[in-house]
Amino acid sequence: MLAGMVGSIGVLEGGTTGAFSASIAHSARPGPEGIHDPMATLALQASRLCKRYGELSAVEDVSFQVRHGEIVGLLGPNGAGKTTTINMVLGILRPSAGSVEIEGIDIARHRSRAMAHTNFAAVYATMPGNLTVHQNLRFFGLLYNVAGLNARIDTLLAELELSHLRNTRSGLLSSGEQTRLALAKALLNEPRLLLLDEPTASLDPSAADLIRGRIRAMAATGRCGILWTSHNMYEVQETCDRVLFVSHGRILLEGDPKALPQQHGATTLEELFIRLAREPLALPGRAS
Repeated sequence: MLAGMVGSIGVLEGGTTGAFSASIAHSARPGPEGIHDPMATLALQASRLCKRYGELSAVEDVSFQVRHGEIVGLLGPNGAGKTTTINMVLGILRPSAGSVEIEGIDIARHRSRAMAHTNFAAVYATMPGNLTVHQNLRFFGLLYNVAGLNARIDTLLAELELSHLRNTRSGLLSSGEQTRLALAKALLNEPRLLLLDEPTASLDPSAADLIRGRIRAMAATGRCGILWTSHNMYEVQETCDRVLFVSHGRILLEGDPKALPQQHGATTLEELFIRLAREPLALPGRAS
């Protein structure tokens, strides 16, 4: 029955974005093996990931970790390979080489088990517009087998200031309200790995600060690792514990976002980002 509901979402929305989110959630139903101890392993281990399309290399030899309690920024210009990397982490794209483990589970072998620990939010993965806010959250909560679902929905609606919109169709929400709904969906199953693709891109400063605070609080519990992409360098510097700079499908730099600019002769993180985007091979320590 749930599989039929997943198909219905694409029809309701008249597009693929709702089905995109539903396909991830449908893969995330826990298997009979149960849930791993979240403190026993890394939230995410990506090892030598490559994605090639014929002669074109979108991602080449990318390796990184996300620990529990850590917010890691995945930074780079458009076309750098960030979204391709996220799609490989989610199992949507099959790597040409390399591996991904979530909570120590190889997603190539046990994707459903790995996805049970994972969730995702992005500005381009909106909820089905013909369903209300509450209906959307209930649908995804059922896919994730969330215990005490009604109470969990009420909690998230309150935390993200959506309670007054619970019976409003999602298609009538503002872009900022839709972003908060997408984050509520992403937090339903209390994920051990949370992937956020520009989660505050359409929010006003007050709403963005609310979201950043909620995400920092989630990381502070030590039970969740967060991989975050953003073009807002102020936000990255204030929120992330560590950043990875990606260009032309490779990781060029990694470190503390507050210390990296000074280490590489830049005044701000934004200045360093611009330099990397325009002249990625001119950094000290890299061959030209």
